[in-house]
Amino acid sequence: MKRAVIIVIDSMGIGAMDDCKDFNDIPECNTLKHVCEFNNGLNVPNLEKMGLGNIQDFKGIAKCKTPIAQYGTLIEKSKGKDTTTGHWEIAGLVSEKPFATYPEGFPEELITKFIKETGCGGILANKAASGTAIIEALNEEHQKTKFPIIYTSADSVFQIALDTDIIPLETLYQWCEIARKILDEGNYNVSRVIARPYKIIDGKPTRISKDRRDYSMVPRRTILNEIKEKGGKVIGIGKIEDIFSKSGITHAIHTGSNKEGLELTVKAIKNSLELGKIAYSDYTETNTENQPILIFTNLVDTDMLFGHRNDAKGYGKAIEEIDSYIPDIINSMQDDDILIITADHGCDPCVPGTDHTREKVPVLVYGKKLCGKNLGSITGFDYIANLIKDWIF
Repeated sequence: MKRAVIIVIDSMGIGAMDDCKDFNDIPECNTLKHVCEFNNGLNVPNLEKMGLGNIQDFKGIAKCKTPIAQYGTLIEKSKGKDTTTGHWEIAGLVSEKPFATYPEGFPEELITKFIKETGCGGILANKAASGTAIIEALNEEHQKTKFPIIYTSADSVFQIALDTDIIPLETLYQWCEIARKILDEGNYNVSRVIARPYKIIDGKPTRISKDRRDYSMVPRRTILNEIKEKGGKVIGIGKIEDIFSKSGITHAIHTGSNKEGLELTVKAIKNSLELGKIAYSDYTETNTENQPILIFTNLVDTDMLFGHRNDAKGYGKAIEEIDSYIPDIINSMQDDDILIITADHGCDPCVPGTDHTREKVPVLVYGKKLCGKNLGSITGFDYIANLIKDWIF
């Protein structure tokens, strides 16, 4: 039995791509470099040992003479800088056509259809905005009208925010499913519908991360489908099942924090995660002797809580928290396991704006049968899918 573990540190980019200006980004963007500089270095001894500091100069992350992992830089092929595009390419699917964005808001006919099919009575906003800012600005009106807050960003997203103390969470999810259907039927080419539930806590609108859900377009065939079709397990931790719209997934569990995601990942590697409770209804256990297994984890706090909020200090602490789990992850691995740590795009908290940034990403590859080495610069996040295919099949 061979297993692969992918851990995506959401938005931990390491420098602008050559075409960054086409995505309204500046050549100076470099998420990890700027987070390191802002914090006067990071305490990440385990990522350091894996060779993260060997990829480029990051303040406070030393170069390692004998790294325990293979290390390098991945350059995205796909036309995008969002979560869906990045993860799909990691899984082997290159998106040559960018998803559509709506910086001026969504078309009137789309909104009219959404209001009619959901029966919500009306909507608020319909513009590009920071999620925390738009919720604070429109919360009072939302409380009066009970209309959902619809907004987008520089990414291809249709986001629906509401206070779940006045409109049930289940209703929010239903409205998201309706929005997904309308967008697909109308060929609007929107990557994700995102449920953004919040509550009033200590007098302030506060988003509830654990109840967020993403409703992505269904991807074409990926390495996840291959593993599932061969009788293997694909265990999605965090928002993985949402990113892939459940395609190719056999088991899934959502998380409310990076800490929870890391702890669940360790349990999965140790074979102590209760898979029976998180298995899809269409999953049937087969011969486990040569069963390929992929554990796929998304750690979203770096992006959602810190990158988009220009919080470089919090971003640094989140990376340090991830680093602290690496010894337990590595020590729990079996001889035929492979661990890949990477990112899906950038979200530099130290440059103007609050949106994702078009960046290269790091890749660290560890296995007890692998030797540390410099992989250099590799074109394509799909390097990871090809690596896994060669490793576990």
